[in-house]
Amino acid sequence: MWSDTFLSLERAHFYRIVVWGAACVVVGTALLALAVARRQRVPLVRHFALQTAGWGAVDVALALLALRQLRLPDYAAATRFDRFVWWSLGIDLGGVAVGATLALAGWLLGRRLGAVGAGLGVAVQGLALAAIDLVVIGQIGASV
Repeated sequence: MWSDTFLSLERAHFYRIVVWGAACVVVGTALLALAVARRQRVPLVRHFALQTAGWGAVDVALALLALRQLRLPDYAAATRFDRFVWWSLGIDLGGVAVGATLALAGWLLGRRLGAVGAGLGVAVQGLALAAIDLVVIGQIGASV
C-alpha cells in the first residue's frame, strides 16, 4: 500500500471520529436543553446526555489533535497506526463492558436511573467507536 493511500485511510478514520463526536455533543446538549426547558427531572436522560456530550467532546478533541499530527507514513508508522487501532478497539469494547456493568449495577442495586443512563451513554460511545475502528481495520486489511 502506498503511503498516500494509507494517509487517506488514517485521515478518513479521524474525520469519522470528529463527525461522531460532534454529533454526540449536539445530541447530548439538545437532550439536556430539552429537559431544562420542560423543567423535567429525568435522571436517566440527564446522565445519558451528560455522558454523550462529554465523551463526544473528548472524541472531537483527540481526533483533531491526531489529524494535526498526520504525516505521510513509512512502514513503521503504518504498523503503529494499525496497532493503535486494534488497541483502540480493545479500549472501546472495554468501555462497552464498563457501561453495561454500570447500567446493570445501577438497575439491580436500587433502580438508580442516573447510573443506568450514564452506563448506557458510556456503552453507546464504546459501541460506536468500536464500529468506527472496525471500518478502518477492514480497510487496512483489504489494502494489504
